[in-house]
Amino acid sequence: MSAFFISRPIFATVLAIVIVVLGAVSMPFLPIGQYPPIAPPTVVVSATFTGANARAVEDSVTTPLEEQINGVEGMVYMSSVSSDDGTSTITVTFETGYDLDIAAVDVQNNVEIASSQLPDEVVQAGVTVTKQSSDITLAPNLYSPDGRYDTLFISNYITIHILDVMKRIPGVGEVQMFGERTFAMRIWLDPQKMASLGVTAEDVTKAVSDQNQVVAAGALGQQPAPEGQVFQFTLSTLGRLQTAEEFGDIIVRAESDGRIVRISDIGRVELGAELYDETANVDGQPALPFGIFQLPDANAIDLADEVEAKMAQLSERFPEGLEYEIIYDTTRFIRASIKEVLTTLGFAIALVVFVIFMFLHGLRTTLIPVVTIPVCLIGTLAALLAVGFSINTLTLFGMVLAVGLVVDDAIVVVENVARNLESKAIEVHEAANEAMKQVTGPIIATSLVLMAVFVPVAFTPGITGGLYKQFALTIAFAVAISALNSLTLSPALCAVLLKNEGTKKHPLFAWFDNGFARLNRGYERIVGFLIKSWVLVVGLFLVALLATGYLFKTVPTGFVPPEDQGYFIVLLQTPEGTSLQRTQKVMEKIEKTLMETPGVGHVIAFGGFSLLNSNSAPNTASLFAILKPWDERKAADEQLLTHILPTLNAKFASFAEAEVDAVNPPSIPGLSATGGFQFELQDYAGGTLTELESVTQAFIAEASKRPELQGLFTTFSARTPGYRIDVDRNKVLSQGVSLNEVFTALQVYLGGYYVNDFNKFGRVYRVYLQAEKDARALTTDISKIYVRNVKGDMIPLSGLVTLNAEVSARNISHYNLFRSAPINGSQAPGYSSNQAIQAMEAVAADVLPKTMGYEWTGNAYQEIKAGNVLPYIFVLALLMVFLCLAAQYESWSTPFVVILAVPLAMLGALGAQALRGLSNDIYCQIGLIMLIGLASKNAILIVEFARRRRAEGLSIEEAAIEAARIRLRPILMTAFAFILGVTPLVFSSGAGSSARHSLGTAVFGGMFAATILSLFVVPVFYVLVERLRSRPARPSQPSAA
Repeated sequence: MSAFFISRPIFATVLAIVIVVLGAVSMPFLPIGQYPPIAPPTVVVSATFTGANARAVEDSVTTPLEEQINGVEGMVYMSSVSSDDGTSTITVTFETGYDLDIAAVDVQNNVEIASSQLPDEVVQAGVTVTKQSSDITLAPNLYSPDGRYDTLFISNYITIHILDVMKRIPGVGEVQMFGERTFAMRIWLDPQKMASLGVTAEDVTKAVSDQNQVVAAGALGQQPAPEGQVFQFTLSTLGRLQTAEEFGDIIVRAESDGRIVRISDIGRVELGAELYDETANVDGQPALPFGIFQLPDANAIDLADEVEAKMAQLSERFPEGLEYEIIYDTTRFIRASIKEVLTTLGFAIALVVFVIFMFLHGLRTTLIPVVTIPVCLIGTLAALLAVGFSINTLTLFGMVLAVGLVVDDAIVVVENVARNLESKAIEVHEAANEAMKQVTGPIIATSLVLMAVFVPVAFTPGITGGLYKQFALTIAFAVAISALNSLTLSPALCAVLLKNEGTKKHPLFAWFDNGFARLNRGYERIVGFLIKSWVLVVGLFLVALLATGYLFKTVPTGFVPPEDQGYFIVLLQTPEGTSLQRTQKVMEKIEKTLMETPGVGHVIAFGGFSLLNSNSAPNTASLFAILKPWDERKAADEQLLTHILPTLNAKFASFAEAEVDAVNPPSIPGLSATGGFQFELQDYAGGTLTELESVTQAFIAEASKRPELQGLFTTFSARTPGYRIDVDRNKVLSQGVSLNEVFTALQVYLGGYYVNDFNKFGRVYRVYLQAEKDARALTTDISKIYVRNVKGDMIPLSGLVTLNAEVSARNISHYNLFRSAPINGSQAPGYSSNQAIQAMEAVAADVLPKTMGYEWTGNAYQEIKAGNVLPYIFVLALLMVFLCLAAQYESWSTPFVVILAVPLAMLGALGAQALRGLSNDIYCQIGLIMLIGLASKNAILIVEFARRRRAEGLSIEEAAIEAARIRLRPILMTAFAFILGVTPLVFSSGAGSSARHSLGTAVFGGMFAATILSLFVVPVFYVLVERLRSRPARPSQPSAA
């Protein structure tokens, strides 16, 4: 094949141009993001039982729904939270890659089946099933600088004028407002006025229901009509009310003497908010942020640009005194990270070109392998688009590492052609053809081996497979194009550009070549000595094997290293029973502390909202501290996240009024709410909430003693103070009062009661009944509530019920149907996430009773799952390499020589990780898999050439020494091109540097060790294996006569 392209260089050039054009055309269509869409699909089921406490929600709403949803196809795990605000939230997590639309439909069908078991009010309010997008991409926020607009106005301005526009932007999956104040018609009742007028809560409920409804009044003259009907008129009447005044005029009771009791006589009506249980601040001032969630295949950067452009357009219509800004924007990290990777790519290309130039001595010879770089990298983009990949951290890493790989084959071709020109007095076309006969086999073999390594990776399921696949296939595509290039364009360019320039060289190159010649002669002598002293080599190799095994056991494992993503999260929890107002004061204190912290630019705070379970609670708050750009923080260590978090946590430890923790965001968006791990402590026996809390606190106390763990806390508490209302049913019935009247009174006055809807601003809003705030502030206010008996007498509720103080749980969590206590934490400095997981499991084995157990979720679940898959990937990768080589060499023994170079690469990679204090995480593991192919590649160059020399009649020892001597230059050239190509990864800084350090260090150390050590080990093992193969079979002994 190469001979054809050598004779037709324009054809070869056209083929390369076509590859480049296809890649360039594909580039604009590739999505851009931090990671590929690997977060598990989730479906969220939400329901509201207004006025119910957490236990009532758990029993009547959450449990029936969970029992029906459990086991839906594709489900991995299910968690839920039942809250004192009457909400039930069930999150169903599916396998990575499962169709989210199908998942949502399946869950919806099961919810419909369970609806007959739910309270009528829950069914009336509606049970929603939503597809949860992975994570917030960016969050614009609106505010009023001069304070002329309150949060009620701003919230509904966003709902009416902005949210629908945002949802129509391509790539937007969901839009969620924080601190939302949706309009509602609030009817605030005065229980004492109602009692004096003989009006009950049921009376008001019925009046609003009857007098605020949609009325279809019909028409006059509508067909069928009398003969000769001339006109037809549509009729209308006042149905649904719209204003507070109209609701105030609703007649509750009309007496026979003409007296009328209206709602305005017994209460107050206002256009208020549906909920008042959350607040939002930006930099200490009231504001309303709304999060933009992107669809899985959307381009994050294009989405952010489109949102910014649309917000700028919409802001032109804002009323005076209303402004917006975008503070939280995850694409800033993506942009900065991609910029750093591209910078690294540029340095890698420059270093690779330098190495090639030093070894090949000329611009012409350097140009040939350098041309390969853009052809392969740009061409790979077309392959990425074809398989549905995106431009992300993994694919960009693949391209950075591919820089040192794609030139390898071209270097082998150029070096061999140049050597033929120097050593033989032949014409350049003949030299190119001769060279290709020698190197075509090794090029195909090494390329197949490199691609074969990644075959098992392509079929790995789950998040781990998604991460491996993006990187591995990017490398495989680049290597495939490189192999094609080296068999077509490279020999053609050699025939066109190279010429025999004789022995005349630049003094620098002459000095370099003389030094290399001395190195080569010394190397040849050492190889000869080692072949004779093969026992020493085998012994040292066994030591290296033991050292590799030791490092595999001792280098801590992990999932994804924590990154400085440009922001961090602060979680606040005040003592149980604390009001939202009190929590807000503590939150404001934390806001001030954060704003005074060097490196922090902005602070977004949500009062009454827990990020960990996405539920409202008056004693919780969540804050996002947005850091200044990375370039502004590089110069000062105190402004780096690794310094900010421990410094702040030390300050927060002295806050007596609350428990405060500053934590990293999740390393992979969508896996969990924060970084670190989440451990679900489960109660299998159905014990009391108090027992679950007691075991949880004992567990945390014991786990906190472990040096591997830090920041352990739980959002679960069974000590929330409250009161239990005991209804004396005998007394209720004996006094002629309906039990339903008692329960309705409690729910209307104290819990808030959703009656029906009204229309305003082209939207549908809800109507709520509730007692005035002064009438539901103290336990003694119960005495102000009255109910009516069958005789029409007003009976005080305090005579029918008693209040008993109790403690209970504000939020009750389930995990896979069992009650659970979620425990969050992270690894301590100097320890890996896997060590933290093992420490938690060790404590669980010692502390937990038999009636309780645990499960992992989020990051930890995926890490454990990844760890279980990794050994199989390694074994399969080695097997694929072995099978490819066996097929190539038509031998079962020769491939062992190549495979034996792999442990040396593992030794270097893990040793480098250990020296830098890095863990064996996903990125390191990707590097290890890649090193299987890279280590084999160097060995193949020696083995292939030795086999050729052996076929030419040399002895085994002579063939091995000759192959080692001749292949030393291309091996060192390709190895140093790769090693220097990844060096920028090792020493990079800025956004995303943790991942670059882990991957770069592993492949740098592994390739360095594999190159240096395999140069001496491979020739020795080749000789040993060939001696075994060549040993004549022992003749069979004749049997005794």
